[in-house]
Amino acid sequence: MDLPIVYHPNYVAPLPPGHRFPMAKFSRLYEVLLADGVAHPAQFHQPVLPPLNWIELVHTPEYVRDYCEGTLDAKAQRRIGLPWSPQLVNRTCIAVGGTILTAHLALEYGLACNTAGGTHHAFPSYGSGFCIFNDLAIAARVLLEQGLVEKILIVDLDVHQGDGTAFIFQDEPRVFTFSMHCEVNFPGTKQHSDLDVALTEGMEDDDYLQVLGSYLPDLLAEVKPDLVFYDAGVDVHLGDRLGKLALSDRGLLCREMQVLSTCLKQGYPTACVIGGGYADDFEALVYRHSILHRVASDVYRQYR
Repeated sequence: MDLPIVYHPNYVAPLPPGHRFPMAKFSRLYEVLLADGVAHPAQFHQPVLPPLNWIELVHTPEYVRDYCEGTLDAKAQRRIGLPWSPQLVNRTCIAVGGTILTAHLALEYGLACNTAGGTHHAFPSYGSGFCIFNDLAIAARVLLEQGLVEKILIVDLDVHQGDGTAFIFQDEPRVFTFSMHCEVNFPGTKQHSDLDVALTEGMEDDDYLQVLGSYLPDLLAEVKPDLVFYDAGVDVHLGDRLGKLALSDRGLLCREMQVLSTCLKQGYPTACVIGGGYADDFEALVYRHSILHRVASDVYRQYR
């Protein structure tokens, strides 16, 4: 049995030429995983569209309706930063379905990876920072609702604070939110995660990994989650234009190894999403995202 990976061709929706969100990275990631022999076609699981009432476990019915019907006002649209289209609505919903499927597969097999996801800036009644619906929060709520888990830990290592996720679960004792992010970066107004670790600008590999190592094992022992959601944003990389931290490819590889082996060694099922990444070098960006799946494949074989 090989690592379960989740992908759908509709993870890509058209954007205007030159738009700064690298939408094509999702399909390119799929291609690279196949081309490099990291994965084979039978390993991929295809999500389905989630029912709207699952999305409404997190988001207000008004916001869900306005977004899906394209009637959001211009200011709310600008805050999201992605121009509306029916294809983008479909893409947004199928990506949520992907994270829900990834979570179910992680519970079944111990580890699973999405090839999208990590839209952690979406709040109950509005989207923000390229995030429309909060896939991590929706998946967490669905699993709690289905009675499949009683305690969830969200480990968010995207360079930006998972502000939407923190806000959504601020009064939910069954979900523990941990965000380790660059202090002087978007969002300007931070929310309160259950644990926030704000990093100084320009931090490099060794210091970063040391800080992570000083929190994660204790956190797992304390929370004892039935499932870990891991947001593996690669915008912590030195070459990222929205990042302000300075990790190398090697640092990313060590981070993924540290997170996944720490979780799996202790028997905690882990569902991974790829999070943010905004480098000018598109192929280098896709490779950085693929490090998660490369490491996860190795760790999965080791701990199966």
